[in-house]
Amino acid sequence: MKLKIFVTLKPGVLDPQGKAIEHALAGLGFTGVAEARVGKLIELDVADATSDADIDAMCRRLLANTVIENYRIERA
Repeated sequence: MKLKIFVTLKPGVLDPQGKAIEHALAGLGFTGVAEARVGKLIELDVADATSDADIDAMCRRLLANTVIENYRIERA
């Protein structure tokens, strides 16, 4: 089973990469960008028998820092 795990910073958490992108785009003349946030996409190919609980545990224990990040699981 193919999974896509989207990991993003929680609202209110400072995103220095996003700020750098905002400033770089403004420097290139793109003035319509109000905010940029950077996240990550993790693609996994797991056994079909992998339980939802195990997938969730993978996210909580390794793939996302749940103190500052949210994650969303999408079955591809």
